[in-house]
Amino acid sequence: MPNSQRIFVDAVKRYCARHEIAVEVRSQGWLIVMQRGSKRHFALGYDVGLNSAIAHRIANDKGATAEVLGLAGIACVPHTVFLNPKLGEHIAPSGSWVAMLALLGQHPEGIVVKPNEGTSGRSVFRVSSRLGLERAVQEIFSSNLTLAISPYVEIEDEVRVILVDELPVVVYSKDRSHLNWRHNLDAGARPVLLEQGEAREACVALAVRAARAIGIRFASFDAVRVDGDYRILEINSGVMMETLGKIHPELVDAAYSAALDKVFGV
Repeated sequence: MPNSQRIFVDAVKRYCARHEIAVEVRSQGWLIVMQRGSKRHFALGYDVGLNSAIAHRIANDKGATAEVLGLAGIACVPHTVFLNPKLGEHIAPSGSWVAMLALLGQHPEGIVVKPNEGTSGRSVFRVSSRLGLERAVQEIFSSNLTLAISPYVEIEDEVRVILVDELPVVVYSKDRSHLNWRHNLDAGARPVLLEQGEAREACVALAVRAARAIGIRFASFDAVRVDGDYRILEINSGVMMETLGKIHPELVDAAYSAALDKVFGV
């Protein structure tokens, strides 16, 4: 079983042991089969199966998330989606490169180019030139069907809120290295639990509004402060807490337990 899965898998196994639920780990920890009586339930990746299929898909699509939040009047970082030309002329819109260059020209501070789906900050590029844009697009499209472009913004603070049915079970800020412009935990940022206060309340309220807009029950919400105000950067319905689990395993257990309680009606 990959080390990156161990904390999640072990948390699920502990939950099942406490509640006398049969559990079987398959596919090197990627698929977990849980059964209590006649009820069988699955966890895949970091998804415990509490969310609807459409909420899951919207949350994992950066462009769709931004569109839905925008329709609801919720502050967010805009993301524009571009389809890989390999999808075919009947799907991929014409003029994508021209539109990408236009976005670059509209944002003199630069743009961020990244896979439209996915987490952990992999293949994320800050771009300020045409050549840099070409390289970023080529690399992302080599292994992804879609990419998203957002304006580069100076992030003053980033807070992750994990909700279960609008209840904040974990709230922490991401303390990044001064040498890194990204706040991703996989890029070296350190999770710091956020105490009660104005910032925590603002981020939780924003996350709850976003959850209602998408109709999602269990997810992590990344809120970033830009020019003094918080806005949603992205949402992930596959809730990964591997880094946090090394520091606060009890919180990770509590968060997954709260979600699984909803699944099994505990």
